[in-house]
Amino acid sequence: MTRPSTPQTALVVAIASLASAVAFLDSTVVNVALPAIERELGGGLATQQWAVDGYLLTLSSLILLAGSVSDAYGRLLVLRIGLVGFGIASIAVGLAPDPLFLVIARAVQGAAGAFLVPSSLALITSLLQGHERSRAIGLWTAFTTGATLVGPLLGGVFVDLLSWRYAFLINVVPVAVTLWLVTRLPVHDERRSDAGIDWWGAVMCTAGLGGMVFALIEQPNLGWSSPAIWMPLAAGAVLFGAFLLRQRTTPHPILPLGLFRARNYWTGNLATLFVYAALSLNGFVIGVYLQEGAGLSATLAGLASLPTTVLLIALSPWAGSLAERLGGRVFMTAGPLLMAGGALLLLLVGDPFDYGWQMLPGLLVFGLGLAATVSPLTATILGAIDSERSGIASAVNNAVARVAGLVVIAFLAPIVGGSLDLAGFHRAAVVTAALMAVGAVIAFAGIRRTPSPAGTTPRR
Repeated sequence: MTRPSTPQTALVVAIASLASAVAFLDSTVVNVALPAIERELGGGLATQQWAVDGYLLTLSSLILLAGSVSDAYGRLLVLRIGLVGFGIASIAVGLAPDPLFLVIARAVQGAAGAFLVPSSLALITSLLQGHERSRAIGLWTAFTTGATLVGPLLGGVFVDLLSWRYAFLINVVPVAVTLWLVTRLPVHDERRSDAGIDWWGAVMCTAGLGGMVFALIEQPNLGWSSPAIWMPLAAGAVLFGAFLLRQRTTPHPILPLGLFRARNYWTGNLATLFVYAALSLNGFVIGVYLQEGAGLSATLAGLASLPTTVLLIALSPWAGSLAERLGGRVFMTAGPLLMAGGALLLLLVGDPFDYGWQMLPGLLVFGLGLAATVSPLTATILGAIDSERSGIASAVNNAVARVAGLVVIAFLAPIVGGSLDLAGFHRAAVVTAALMAVGAVIAFAGIRRTPSPAGTTPRR
């Protein structure tokens, strides 16, 4: 792939950010739409969980396959396929007549989204270098994470003024804009002639995660003794274990275990697992509780996260540039600890509800921690791997983040005690803080100042 000149750098960042943003946006826009979806389509808490996890399941399991396909057959080709598929699936979600159709459409949407994230970030890591790349990753991180956080606000506006369905139908606009921008990028895909894809591995990964997630979500309804619970749980665990074993022997793994020989890479991904589990839990619980517990409208529930979004967008590029000079360790430690403190401040929420005194302080602290974390985390992880494997490296990291969200939402019922009342909200806040604290400890203990690509001698 030819390298763009400086005037095209902004175009590269814009394409990468928009393509990833639509996938990240839909992972959270659904949060404030969940009560409206359940009221119209029925199905209770299980429908709400599956509306989230149906998307995350295919996104997290197929993103590994997408990373390999991106490296093998070209980032721009994969990007176009993902954009078209995402637009079509978004229309299907918006027209869903019942819970089953909705969940299936969300799963297809997640599958298309899986092809957007690794190919878009790989454009930045393969086309840009040095400080330019670090700043671009900071902008990409701020924009995509900002889209994730602004999702509840957009969803709330559509739910209150039009319908929850428009929160998904609107996706065709950024998809169309991104497809047009891709045609303006004066670079060409490079394809590897020796490419090979582990299709069976992708099937095993998806089926394994699917079986385990199904059991975790439906267990409160059927009980652990039901064959409909323990059989898919056991089968899923076996399939996922077999998938990991297969990755050690297949000539073209979609999860190259050799990547994890780089200390900053495996440590960063382990920290990602806990931090993003906490982020997913926090976003889901706030979006639903503010409507069903505090009695706010969907728009006000979405507005609640706006201070966090503003802080993230304003400070994330600065944090990325500063982390380049000081190293990611301090940011990846302090950031999650700040977010843990912000989550504990949410214990102030009570009845009657007062946003300004009870929730805003926690969200401000949480936003500062998030801005300090996301860009240095991404840059540290990808900086540990050589640019030729940037597609699969970013895919694995994004898969870890989505699996974290997938699992924590599947465990939602035992976390909140069965219902999202005030007590359940407080329990979720404590669990969020604990997960963040674990992520901070992992980063402090494992991240080193000077990362080195896997398989090379560390720089002195």
